[in-house]
Amino acid sequence: MKIFNDRWYNVLKYLAMIALPALALFTQTLFGIWGIPYGEQISATIVAVNALLGALLGISTIGYNKSQK
Repeated sequence: MKIFNDRWYNVLKYLAMIALPALALFTQTLFGIWGIPYGEQISATIVAVNALLGALLGISTIGYNKSQK
């Protein structure tokens, strides 16, 4: 069972592995430096979305690998 087609999988994998972790670190660091409110909450929300995305990508990968056997 494939959840995502190849194009979406690659885009979402890039987001999960590169973009969202970088964005979370950026917001936490910059908001802390400048004293902008809710920096930790925003960063934690990004990390939570990233964890969900990683789980969905993992499920998709398992389904794809099973279908290839």
